[in-house]
Amino acid sequence: MQVLDAGQTVRHSQYGVGTVTESDVERTTVEFDDHGMKKFVTSIWSAEVVGEIAGRPARPKRRRRSTKATKAAAAKAGKN
Repeated sequence: MQVLDAGQTVRHSQYGVGTVTESDVERTTVEFDDHGMKKFVTSIWSAEVVGEIAGRPARPKRRRRSTKATKAAAAKAGKN
């Protein structure tokens, strides 16, 4: 088995589907949906790569305060 990229989806015969969290020539760590985090010896473990790296999930944008709320907060701060 080769070194995999973090984020790839794999299917293991015993643990099912999981996502690679880190992988190097010695160890591969996978977060399985039903069995949690498991570490494997990279050179001897076997799993089927079933998905490529998912795109980074978009973070929701911060909502801006309305102009009225900003002006009201500034006015209130000026009174104190």
